[in-house]
Amino acid sequence: MTDAIRFEAQLKAEGYPEIRFNQYQPNQHNPEHEHPFDVHALVVEGEITLTVAGKATRYGVGDEFKMAAGCRHVEHIGPQGVRYLVGRRPR
Repeated sequence: MTDAIRFEAQLKAEGYPEIRFNQYQPNQHNPEHEHPFDVHALVVEGEITLTVAGKATRYGVGDEFKMAAGCRHVEHIGPQGVRYLVGRRPR
């Protein structure tokens, strides 16, 4: 859990007021959408593939991803599901 503790401290230093764990079920698919907040996340279990502007990128355990508020994206969850620590920062 050392990585999660380090990452949480990093999120606080970057000014993310909301920090929490998110989890999705295996093979879940979330159609294109956007969020009204910046996202910075660390995958702690499983995998997620994010598709932005037609480009799919897979993130597994230990990988970080960021998205600016308003970034349209598709989420596809891997066969083991996914759990990640995420900071959300409203714009």
